[in-house]
Amino acid sequence: MRVVFHTNILVSAARSSRGASFAVLHSLRQRSFVALASVPLMLEYESVLKRPEHLSPGQRTLTMTDVFLDAMCSLVEPVHLHYLWRPQTRDAADEMVLETALNGRADALITLNTADFAAPARHLGLPLLTPGAFYMRHLAPPTAKE
Repeated sequence: MRVVFHTNILVSAARSSRGASFAVLHSLRQRSFVALASVPLMLEYESVLKRPEHLSPGQRTLTMTDVFLDAMCSLVEPVHLHYLWRPQTRDAADEMVLETALNGRADALITLNTADFAAPARHLGLPLLTPGAFYMRHLAPPTAKE
């Protein structure tokens, strides 16, 4: 399974270790699936995760964020953006998420904001999943799926 994470998944996981976003990112370490990322998307992750409003809830520092992003870089498959599909979304920051998924031939885009991606994803044939749905369908032990 090849997936792209919307930035809100990383923010959610950084704020709480109890949710599906954290569980999905934690599963990335076991290489249970392939996460895709482009350079612009990694820069977006960095920019957003280093905002003070996202650092303080998890009591993270800039250094901790750098360590996390470095580790993530070692786990993702890099995607080169050969084709730009703009404009497709209402939010310009979402364009790089969508372009990474399309250029990387992702099987799904994992997001907490399915509404903003619904129309372009449907038009382009890209499945959208929340982290909870992705976890239950692809990562949960068989007993949890029943």
